[in-house]
Parts: sequence; structure tokens; C-alpha cells
Amino acid sequence: MAEIELSAGTIEYTDTGGSGPVLVFVHGVTVAPSQWRHVVAELSGEYRCVLPHLPLGSHLRPMRPDADLSLRGLAMLIGEFLEKLDLRDVTLVQNDWGGAQVLVAHGGAERVARMVLVACEAFDNYPPGIAGRLLTLTARVPGGLALLTQLLRFRAARRAPGGWGWMSKRPVPDEVMDEWFRPAREQAAVRRDLEAYGRGIPPRDVLLEWAERNRSFGGPVLVVWAAEDRLMPAEHGRRLAALYPQGRLVTIPDSYTLVPEDQPAALTAAIRAFLSETRAAAR
Repeated sequence: MAEIELSAGTIEYTDTGGSGPVLVFVHGVTVAPSQWRHVVAELSGEYRCVLPHLPLGSHLRPMRPDADLSLRGLAMLIGEFLEKLDLRDVTLVQNDWGGAQVLVAHGGAERVARMVLVACEAFDNYPPGIAGRLLTLTARVPGGLALLTQLLRFRAARRAPGGWGWMSKRPVPDEVMDEWFRPAREQAAVRRDLEAYGRGIPPRDVLLEWAERNRSFGGPVLVVWAAEDRLMPAEHGRRLAALYPQGRLVTIPDSYTLVPEDQPAALTAAIRAFLSETRAAAR
């Protein structure tokens, strides 16, 4: 992986290179860029795929102690990353986390031409479900995250209903989940970063106001929702697509939130069709 120095600290990232259009893939909280491994394997021959490893709990390099790792601070880090790498005409692709909408809300998406929002946090659903509430709760209890990350060593905890077990319909391979959860389990400074995020989510009225600001994004937006999602309400997918002037909704069957894990081929086909259509229309 390559590295780049940002205001929060050193960020690792993967860049497949090439002269094709740029896709930047954003991962979720406690999840790593490897959640996109199947999709990127199919798209990297046609597109330059860039995957920042954001400090959302699976990162190996802790951030500076004074870094702004709130929801807003981490979203703005995406914009800083695009600027530092001088990436332009970007298609921003996210799943699970809702940082892209927060970036748009705060005027940091000048380099983003289009977005693909896949079964993600939206409106006031930050963080989602029991797992999300557990994260914010344990972030406020001394030693809470240390205990939680120890429990996530075990398959029973990883597949528990209401928590990470509702993230994917099919079990994520153990070695992949080990990669996601090990850094926070083994490094107190990574847990500190995750705690800062858990404490930095604003109240409901602020989140809804940020969502409303997304009406200003005029580029094409593909909203991809999972038909059986238990964490991201189906209504949010419809509302999110309607929020953007050029928004559209596609529903993927037989999948929970982590569509790149459950239905990577269907998701890849939807992204490829969206990019082909929107880039042709722009010419």
C-alpha cells in the first residue's frame, strides 16, 4: 500500500493505476478497503481504482492525538485525500458509512463528479442498528471498546443477530474479518481513534440538516440498496435517490448491507452500467 500525509496523520491507500476514469472507494466503520476486493478485481482493468484506508477502526497507523476524527472531520478527510492526490472528475463509491453525504454537505466535494451510494447511512441513521448504538455506547465507557474488540475475535459475536451478523447475509471469510478487527484489538491508539469517531456524531437535527444540503449536488448519483437490508431502511434508499437532482435507485436482491460481499457481481454490473451511461451523456 502507498502512504500519504494528511492533516489527521498518515493514511495508507491502494491505487490500481492506469489512465482510466477514477473511482474512489470508501469503506465502512470497523471495516477495511478489502470489502471492495471483488468489485475492484472486476473494474480495475477499465478504471483507476483508489481505496483510502480511513481511520475508522481497521487502520494500522493511528492518527495524531489532536486529529479531528468526528463524523464531519473524517468526511472532510476524503476531500483532503482527493486534493492531495490531485484526483479530478472522481466517481465516489461508498458502502455502509455515510461520509460522502457529509462531505457534500460541507462543500468538500468539488472534485467529485458523480457518486454511487451503496446501502449506507443516511439522514439520521448514524450509526445504524444495534452495532452502531453499541459502538457509540462503548466509546463513552472506559475500556468498552477494548472489551468489544476482544469479543469480536469469536465467530458467535461476529455473526450475532442485530450486530455484525446483520451486515452480510453470507459470512465474511474469517481472515478478512480478522484484518478488519485486529488493529483495534491490538492497538490502544487505534481504539482511541475509533472512540473519537463514536463521540463525534452530532444530534439528529444536525444530521437531517446536513442531509438536506445534499440537494445542491448536481452530478449523477446512483443509489444502490439491498432488498433485505436490516440496518439501512428501504425508505432511506428511496428518499436518498429523490434528494439528488440526478438521483436514481437500483435495488439488489438477496443481500444485506455489505452488498460488495453478498452480491459483488450484481453491484459491479450496476456500477459499470451507471458509469457508461453518465460518462456518455457528459460527452
